[in-house]
Amino acid sequence: MPTPSMEDYLERIYKLIDEKGYARVSDIAEGLEVHPSSVTKMIQKLDKDEYLIYEKYRGLVLTSKGKKVGKRLVDRHQLLEEFLSLIGVQQEHIYKDVEGIEHHLSWDSITRIETLVEYFRRDEARVQTLYDIHQELANES
Repeated sequence: MPTPSMEDYLERIYKLIDEKGYARVSDIAEGLEVHPSSVTKMIQKLDKDEYLIYEKYRGLVLTSKGKKVGKRLVDRHQLLEEFLSLIGVQQEHIYKDVEGIEHHLSWDSITRIETLVEYFRRDEARVQTLYDIHQELANES
């Protein structure tokens, strides 16, 4: 299993390749707000662990293992953003909150959150009931 730091890199690399067709060290560094030298070290580690193939000066390509993990991480991130939005977390807090919790949840918890999101999707009245309960509790405070 990748470490939380490795997950951040794999998620970023997967998204860059999906959006642009490639992932450069400078783009990864900018997206993760780290130094290019840190990116190079992590890319070498991800290569060693067979998440990607890296050739100096030629770039990198995700292996099937890297693509699978990268997609799963991107999906997890999107699910958690959707969940927090659904339960009424203010938009300006969502990204930072997801970054803070995504590495600390088990895949069992992620699956349960996915089920809960689907439960709310299937009936908009459930979402309204949730908002009504939130208002009621907020008014009691």
